[in-house]
Amino acid sequence: MATTAQAHRTTAADLLRFVLYSAIGVFMFFVPITVGEKSTIPLDHVVSWLRDNAADYVPYYALALILAGAVLPFVTGAWRASRLRTVFALLNVVGLAVGVALVTGAGPAWLMAEDMGPFLFNALVIPVGLIVPIGAIFLALLIGYGLMEFVGVFLQPVMRPLWRTPGRSAIDAVASFVGSYSLALLLTNRVYREGRYTSREAAIIATGFSTVSASFMVIVAKTLGLMEHWLMYFWLALVVTFIVTAITVRIPPLSRIPDTPFPGVEHQPEEKVTGNRFRYAWSEARTTLHAAPSLGRNIAENVRDGFKMAMAILPSILSIGLLGLVLARYTPVFDWVGYLFAPFAWVVGLPEPLLAGKASATGIAEMFLPATIVAGEESLVLRMVIAIVCVSAIIFFSALVPSILATDIPVPLGHLVIIWFERVALTILIATPLVRLLL
Repeated sequence: MATTAQAHRTTAADLLRFVLYSAIGVFMFFVPITVGEKSTIPLDHVVSWLRDNAADYVPYYALALILAGAVLPFVTGAWRASRLRTVFALLNVVGLAVGVALVTGAGPAWLMAEDMGPFLFNALVIPVGLIVPIGAIFLALLIGYGLMEFVGVFLQPVMRPLWRTPGRSAIDAVASFVGSYSLALLLTNRVYREGRYTSREAAIIATGFSTVSASFMVIVAKTLGLMEHWLMYFWLALVVTFIVTAITVRIPPLSRIPDTPFPGVEHQPEEKVTGNRFRYAWSEARTTLHAAPSLGRNIAENVRDGFKMAMAILPSILSIGLLGLVLARYTPVFDWVGYLFAPFAWVVGLPEPLLAGKASATGIAEMFLPATIVAGEESLVLRMVIAIVCVSAIIFFSALVPSILATDIPVPLGHLVIIWFERVALTILIATPLVRLLL
């Protein structure tokens, strides 16, 4: 099982770079620490500190990213690439207009309502605009110096049989739950472009692992009065999410995505390990170490990609996300879509199946909306299941759909909607009996 790394002798510098860079990356993304009264990962503390101490300037920074995102497709000509690209380029212009209205306070009353424009701008635009470029700095340490390969060798026996993805994709899954789906997507896209994921693997990871963070789950739990059941909720959401992913990877449309690498890039698959796993893991890590660019260049490339992704996402949040909120608030669209999920809720005995269906349907617009629909309901089972739907559905138009479409991962918009439907229906069917059993 020799690799190219075995042609190199291990040096103290190799070991230092691997341990130091990987440790910093793991610490920033995966180790919650308490500062003041807030316990979260260090990256979130950095973003919160910056947001608090530059509060007067952050909205204008976000607006500058939105402006760049709206202008760039027309400057590069990317808006002509397809009808979908044209539609999104025009929606970016709408997002820019909405952003200007929100920052200047000159918008109409319905837009300036606290649960409409300000919600999107403060809860999504500003956090994403900060966390993606800043997180990209530490992402370079997490994925560029052998950690993904090292961990992947040990998790290969689990990831490939269950989710049909390489062992290294476990890093993506954990990054989403403790950090940010937007950063996890940036990570996935970067690894896909390098040939270390195939198109199908990247699509599975993007639609099956890139879920909301644990900090968002706390907000959902508080809204639905579930904090006294927090541990149960957290672990049920995690387990159900990955069970649902294990099913969706085996059915269309994910199962029919070509298992091919990024165009023009040689595929770098994980080799099946049968010998000494630790020795092979270090060999794989060392191969990446010797091929890695300098720290400065690696960080610069990741930050550049981070800004490009932020510019692509933010205008869409303020156009597509706002459209979803308007439909949910002022039209019966989600009542109608909810009828599609009511039979699934009824067959497993979920209380108030029509309400559960409507709440689940709103999640495609914004991941937090289902929680607002059933907040205050008496049934603990209903509230717990909908709280899990908020996490397990994964796909929503206010941010994740624009994030995926901003990457090179080949998942068409129509497929995203189908995958969303599959995930919601499966979550209701799987979560309800588990919640009834454990409550």
